[in-house]
Amino acid sequence: MLLGLCLLAGVVVAGMAFPFAAGVGLVSNDAGDSVNSTSTDLVDGALPLRSTITDSAGQPVAYLFDQNRTAVAANEISPAMKAAMVAIEDRRFYQHQGVDWQGTIRAVIANSASGDVVQGASTLTQQYVKNYMLYVDAQTDAERLKATEQTPARKLKEARIALQMERSLSKEEILTRYLNIVFWGNGAYGIASAARTYFGITPDKLTVPQAAMLAGMVRSTTAFDPVQNPQAALDRRNLVIAQMRDQGMINEAQAREAAAAPLGISNPLNTQPNGCIGAGDAGFFCKYVVEYLTEAGFSIDQINRGGYTIRSTLDRDALARMKASLDAEVPPRQPNVANVMSLVQPGQDKHRVLAMGSNRTFGLNADEEQTSYGLPYQPVNLGAGSVYKIFTAATALQKGLGINYQLSVPPSGYASPIYLDGGGRPIPVQNAGDYPERMSLTDALATSPNTAFIKLMEFTGVPDVVDMSVRLGMKSLATTPFVDPRTGRRTDRSIAEVTKAQRQASFTLGVSPTSVLELANVGATIASSGKWCPPSPIESVTDAAGNPVPVTEAPCEQAVEPGLANTLFTALSKDDISGTAAGAARQVGWDRPMGGKTGTTQQHKSAAFLGLVPQLAGAVITFDNSNAPRPLCDSGGAPFACRSGNIFGGKTPAETWFGAVKPILANQPVLPLPPTEDRYLTGGAESRVPDVVGRGQNDARAVLERAGWQVTTRTVDNLASRGTVVGQSPRGTALPGETIVLQVSSGTVPAPPPAPTDAPAPPPGEQPPGEQPPGEQPPAEQPPAEQPAADQGGGAP
Repeated sequence: MLLGLCLLAGVVVAGMAFPFAAGVGLVSNDAGDSVNSTSTDLVDGALPLRSTITDSAGQPVAYLFDQNRTAVAANEISPAMKAAMVAIEDRRFYQHQGVDWQGTIRAVIANSASGDVVQGASTLTQQYVKNYMLYVDAQTDAERLKATEQTPARKLKEARIALQMERSLSKEEILTRYLNIVFWGNGAYGIASAARTYFGITPDKLTVPQAAMLAGMVRSTTAFDPVQNPQAALDRRNLVIAQMRDQGMINEAQAREAAAAPLGISNPLNTQPNGCIGAGDAGFFCKYVVEYLTEAGFSIDQINRGGYTIRSTLDRDALARMKASLDAEVPPRQPNVANVMSLVQPGQDKHRVLAMGSNRTFGLNADEEQTSYGLPYQPVNLGAGSVYKIFTAATALQKGLGINYQLSVPPSGYASPIYLDGGGRPIPVQNAGDYPERMSLTDALATSPNTAFIKLMEFTGVPDVVDMSVRLGMKSLATTPFVDPRTGRRTDRSIAEVTKAQRQASFTLGVSPTSVLELANVGATIASSGKWCPPSPIESVTDAAGNPVPVTEAPCEQAVEPGLANTLFTALSKDDISGTAAGAARQVGWDRPMGGKTGTTQQHKSAAFLGLVPQLAGAVITFDNSNAPRPLCDSGGAPFACRSGNIFGGKTPAETWFGAVKPILANQPVLPLPPTEDRYLTGGAESRVPDVVGRGQNDARAVLERAGWQVTTRTVDNLASRGTVVGQSPRGTALPGETIVLQVSSGTVPAPPPAPTDAPAPPPGEQPPGEQPPGEQPPAEQPPAEQPAADQGGGAP
């Protein structure tokens, strides 16, 4: 018998040293290189580790992993855990050199006698090799099956690698690596995850009974699952405890105490959801972080296996306030209506995304109105409406006008030479209510007459306005393919390219697909004195060892002159006072200087609001997110899909913004608007018109014509000397090429008509019946007129 054992041992040893030898012959001549390569990988290679996304304070938001594993050092694992594992899996661990010859011979005899592989006899070192090939090297099902097949060839390969490892690593290091790699069931990879999953503790706190239960599970995580098979798990645990006692690791009293303890597992287990689904209200932000990193060059495999700590810019308090306001205006399960918002912090070197959210719950259950689509940052096809008038205003400032310029406001029905249908016919532009013939650019931004901005675009030109929008932050317009509204097919040109090529004047009315995040970042660019930076959700990334990992981000750019941006900020400062958002501002008692702009798209299928203060900028879009969008009604309560809509940017979108931002800023100082610059207040020299009021008609005409202006006159009744200029329009600044109209006195004033005798005069201080007190009920913003298919700006229905 002894001779037989010796001969058998010789064959096994020969197989370890010469796996290609006759009689073993199950490993090819290439095995040597394969073994050496694998051995090097096992010594130097990294395990797949869980990555963690945190908020700006460092608190976890979500976990991303292929295998939920966090590696720990030897001193972070309790001695009880190490002892339990050695006791049950490899009692001769500290005596052998990677292969237990006695155990191997015993297993070979048993397997030979039975005709099957019934005993593995693997040491912890060999088990580590097998687990590494299974959980690290194997990428396909076939490779995973090969890594676990019960063949002499695999055993011999494992043994050779184990022998090499023992020459490179200490026993303590091998045991620690084994404990970090092994799978413990219920999604737990590695001892840190197992300790947390089953007991809610770190591995250095594991007690003898806890360690024994975990060590016992390694043989079969299914058979000894303490949740599904608690009695089997208890019996197996007590077997490990007995082994620890028999090997002198614990004494009899400690063994009895440990065996008497209950399993004590957490109920429910402390499992961790994988991915952004587990991020709750931060799910949209989490998904944006992942997409931002992939655009920066990280692969999904890197993120899920790299063990990164991704510290984001998320402000939890801002998110909570935002979510509360979003849901208050539109409940999460309101059919067909999405309410989305993003907040960005201005800055000269970085624009941090503070929060983003939706009334929709981030999830996968469509029946519960959940979605995992990136609503707060992906373009909304229905557009942002008149918020886009900001880009026309900014272009006008760049071309020489000032915010005090008196815009011409044509009446409703204005037929602009640049606002045409597919056949080249003018489309009448409509306003809501009546406006004066002229108003300052600042007042026009607040009350939003459509005809004034279409008229202004005749001066600025469509291409320059589109370019301005991209520079200020609407970058996706230059990268998103234009969808032909007639065929529904994507083209090889961007929305911006098509809009410029077709001179689509409807662009200023906001018919283009719009990212809420990019719109918020436009506000941040204006609030940053014209400095554009990418809306970044990343504060820092570190690897598993705590070393910083660089993230490639687009460099910041000075989009417009600081004076232009600062003065434009002031031009937007009346919306909450006398403009279309004044009602929403009053509801919350808003009392800070700010800039704002509302927007409503055709048929009221979406509405938007952009608001900015020096500390932050935010945008909201409320829209029908169904497959067949309908108009939205907003007549008290939550908006809902209807036949003929009445939602406006000053309603739900502005109310959402003020409801979120007012409490966010509650403890922050009230900051003034930035200083303006005279050039952008009154306009450049090229737009200034000589003031000729008080001159004679001929003298006034000569002065203006010498300055390059065209002149026309009209006679008005006035007591000034006949022929005296008593008014001019425009006065101060004008669009290049604009005709100056002079009002020339007739020298007489007709007698007033007699006073009526059939109606008493109103008492002093009262308004006549049917009139509104000054300042009340600002003119409602008119949604853009219905557009033909050829003039859609790349996405409006």
